[in-house]
Amino acid sequence: MSDVTASQHKTWQQTVAAYGKPIMIAMLILGFASGLPLMMVFSKLSFWLRDAGIERTTIGFFYWVTLSYTLKPLWAPVVDRTPIPFLDGWLGKRRAWMMVAILGTVAGLSLIAFTDPSQGLILTAIGAFILSYAGATLDISIDAWRIESAPREEQANMAAAYVLGYRGAIMFSGFGLAISEWTNWTVSFLVMAATMGACALLVMLMPEPEHAYREPDRQSFGKRVQTAIVEPFKQFWDRLGHWIVPVFLLVAFYRLSDFTMGVMASPLYSDIGFDRAIVGGIQSGPGVIATIAGGFIGGVVAYRFGVLSAMVVGAIITFATNAAFAFLAATGTAESVGLLTLVISADNVAAGFVGTAFIAYLSSLTDPLNAATQYAVLSSLYALICKFIAGFSGLMADAIGYVNFFLVTATYALPMAALIIFIMLRGSDAARGISAPGADPKPAE
Repeated sequence: MSDVTASQHKTWQQTVAAYGKPIMIAMLILGFASGLPLMMVFSKLSFWLRDAGIERTTIGFFYWVTLSYTLKPLWAPVVDRTPIPFLDGWLGKRRAWMMVAILGTVAGLSLIAFTDPSQGLILTAIGAFILSYAGATLDISIDAWRIESAPREEQANMAAAYVLGYRGAIMFSGFGLAISEWTNWTVSFLVMAATMGACALLVMLMPEPEHAYREPDRQSFGKRVQTAIVEPFKQFWDRLGHWIVPVFLLVAFYRLSDFTMGVMASPLYSDIGFDRAIVGGIQSGPGVIATIAGGFIGGVVAYRFGVLSAMVVGAIITFATNAAFAFLAATGTAESVGLLTLVISADNVAAGFVGTAFIAYLSSLTDPLNAATQYAVLSSLYALICKFIAGFSGLMADAIGYVNFFLVTATYALPMAALIIFIMLRGSDAARGISAPGADPKPAE
């Protein structure tokens, strides 16, 4: 069965109508709630620390708190299986964990707000730790909610709504910088905390998805822990068999071009001589619009033609946009603002498109019984490997120059496109993400 056949040749009317469901609005809000904590701890806190005169080396060490987003598979089984007393009976398993995690982000943001980094970093670090780990826990519960709230054929649409909400959080976190300029950093972080509190209220209005049925567990505590850890990984092998190798290679390296290229994009702008205000204006204006458009287009293509088909298109677009950076490096000057706008916008379209299709594919590989754990494993797999390799981007750029560097990162997309086509043509249904390991969760009303 081809990927297109699996998509059932959706009509354009069906494709557009899928975005009008109330569940998409909920996904939009949750995407926003997912993005805001990471942006505040990774970007805005670093800005405040530098304003307070903290050394760059120390600020760099603060980045380590964001490792929570890579390490989240360690506690994802707890989120997947453990009910929260009182809240579970009131809100349901997924929304209960969302509520606790969001309240954790509110606590972390509020604690940071009332610290003074120039007088000591201990409380600020504790606040950042709480914010980061609560944000990562929120991601786990949101991913599980998304997978359980819609059938597989609508996961691309859900991913597009998530990306749109996430980008909205990036824009809103920029508003936090403006607030800090108009008032102070304390007010800025408190406004962000209040915004997360509003998201918690909205979570109460969202539907709790129907969970896949799990037999009552009468095992000992030790056996339950072992099952919670072993079962999600064993399911991957049971479903994929020997196809687990090409599938996991695809998951691990599909985004490598994006990660490695992105590290050197800003240094390229600086070395060419572009004004920072111009770069920032393009990124926060046309760039954001392009990302949203790319996410929407990616969702439409994946829904109508199939997720793997969309991923092939995404790899081709990634190749072209990385090559565009090589062209900018070869011909660009400080006056090439039009070319810069075109390159950044094209790259953001690709990022939105690829991100949406990729999230949908990862979702298709999970079992509703272990949705939170398995998705956390898959997302951390590519993030850890790609981030590690991206750390050598500077060495490569120094060795071969910007033009050759971006040409090399462009070529990373080609073997991924070939691997996807191989899986489409020869892979099992599970490898193509079109077989249900269990009954698809009932769509939330």
